[in-house]
Amino acid sequence: MFRDFFLGFVKIHILHHAAQAPVYGVALIEELRRHGYELSPGTLYPVLHAMEEAGYLARENRVVGGKVRKYYTATPAGRAALDEARHKIRELVAEVLEGHGPPDRGPGVSRHPSERGPADGHRGAGACRGVPTRGGRAV
Repeated sequence: MFRDFFLGFVKIHILHHAAQAPVYGVALIEELRRHGYELSPGTLYPVLHAMEEAGYLARENRVVGGKVRKYYTATPAGRAALDEARHKIRELVAEVLEGHGPPDRGPGVSRHPSERGPADGHRGAGACRGVPTRGGRAV
């Protein structure tokens, strides 16, 4: 499951760079390594091929140093997906990292425990069975 999250991030990185300029596998592996992702060609190339098949990337074969190198660029569908991802990333960062939630969470979406109070049936930190407390605070 954890690997799936990171592959999603990797795909966004790929779209971002492929929207800026044509990119190829080894350069992407090096770029992703700068961001802390350790991908082997056996992991990256299937992702590139799947993104190409899905219509997010277009491939162009170029001869470089006597070898064929596959360059990928973002298609219009890839750029649209990247724009949507950017919107979702902004929203996610605001909520997860900056602590801003949506103004109306709607029915069925509970508030963060730190926002709950007695009216919500919440008795404070450590009120849950099994959580040790000291002076009314969870330890």
